Amino acid sequence: MESDAILLRSFRVMAYCGVLDEEQARRQPFEINAEVVADLRVAGKSDDLNDTINYGVLGEQIAELVENSRFALLEYFAQQVAELLLNDAKASQVTVEILKLRPPMAQDLAASGVRITRNRS
Repeated sequence: MESDAILLRSFRVMAYCGVLDEEQARRQPFEINAEVVADLRVAGKSDDLNDTINYGVLGEQIAELVENSRFALLEYFAQQVAELLLNDAKASQVTVEILKLRPPMAQDLAASGVRITRNRS
């Protein structure tokens, strides 16, 4: 199993996600953390962007997904991001964490979220 990975940390987006009417009425802040497992040895030797996974492109793709989607569940949101990240042929596994930064709760909770791991099948 490869231990190399491209990391995306604290990627902040405004998204429609939730089952309450108020959560679908306006975008809310979310934080996405992702780990894309891939063999990075070639890029480590070549110093060539074409030999790795371009995290800038990943960020653009995630932003476009969020801009054009609505999610009821965090689980579905995370699955959609995972599938997008696995579209890169160099990716063998992804772990995606989605944090809702203002969950609609009476209690003092900084964030709620999910973390999923998916493998290329």
